[in-house]
Amino acid sequence: MSSYIITKDHLQLQRSDDLQFRAILMESRAYRALNSSGTAVTVFLSHKHEELDILENAISLIKRCGVDVYVDWMDGGMPKTTSGITAIRLKQKIDACKKFVFLGTEEAIASKWCNWELGIGDVKKYPTNIAVMPIADTGGVYSGSEYLQIYPIIKSDYNYVAGSYYVEWGTERIPLKDWLLR
Repeated sequence: MSSYIITKDHLQLQRSDDLQFRAILMESRAYRALNSSGTAVTVFLSHKHEELDILENAISLIKRCGVDVYVDWMDGGMPKTTSGITAIRLKQKIDACKKFVFLGTEEAIASKWCNWELGIGDVKKYPTNIAVMPIADTGGVYSGSEYLQIYPIIKSDYNYVAGSYYVEWGTERIPLKDWLLR
C-alpha cells in the first residue's frame, strides 16, 4: 500500500460531513477563549494565516483523531499586532504543546513566521514530536523545500477516511492518530 502527499482537494474532503465539521469548527472557534485559560493543548499547528480553508480542514482532521489543536490566531492572549511579545508567546506555546505540525503549503514555506516557528519546533520537538503535513496543489504538485526532508511527513492512502493518514519517517509508518496520542 503506497501513501501520497495530501492535496488541497483531498484535505477538503475531511469536511464532507457538514454538521460534524461545523461542530468541530465551532468548538475550535470557541477554543479562543479556552486557550488563554490554560486548557491543555496537544498539537501546535504552524500555518499561513491567509490559507483559512486549508487550516480549517487540517484542524478538522487533527480533531477527528481526538486531540486538541493550538492555532495562534485563536489565542485571545496574542497581541493584535505582531511583535516581540508574539514571538515569546509562540515559543511558550510550542514548548507547552506535545506535538508540532507544520502545515507545509507553498505559501507557508515562503513565510518568515512559519519558518521561524518550524525552527523553534525543531529545537523543542525533533525528531519524534514534529511532522510536516505537505499540502500539494489540486494537481498533486508539491515542490516543497529540501530542508523539510529531514522531518517525519504526514501522508495519506487517499481512501478519504481519518484512519488513512500516517506519519512516515525513514522506514517507520505510524497511523496519524497513534502518533498524535503517543
